Amino acid sequence: MKGKLAKAYFLQGLNCCQAVVLAFKDELGLSEEALKKLSIGFGGGLARQRLTCGAVSGMAMVISALKSDGNDKGYIYSLIQKACEEFKAETGSLICAEMLSGEILKDKSAIPEARTPEYYKKRPCADLCYLAAEIAEKYIK
Repeated sequence: MKGKLAKAYFLQGLNCCQAVVLAFKDELGLSEEALKKLSIGFGGGLARQRLTCGAVSGMAMVISALKSDGNDKGYIYSLIQKACEEFKAETGSLICAEMLSGEILKDKSAIPEARTPEYYKKRPCADLCYLAAEIAEKYIK
């Protein structure tokens, strides 16, 4: 269920991290505005640098917020490592640049591309948001 929400949020124009985090807004207990602000900088592999996938960052945020007491690093790190292993088993990577290809990677600007039908056709991000949210949902239950 959360995967469908995350994918829908991405297709509505949110970045990958925002989409995953917003899929859990009811559980997180923060406003949509606060969650968007908290997660905006992680899109595009950390501010469009194509590093760790923003959907993975969102997954880690959700698991941390909903499973941690704030002092249990070992426990949370272990959960997130397992979640990341599942994500990587499906995608082959946790790195944005490794999951994208071609012309997308040539654009090094901090300015995101316009969200057009072509934008969505040339990248797997909506499905990556779906996957990350599904994995997060599994780990918070």
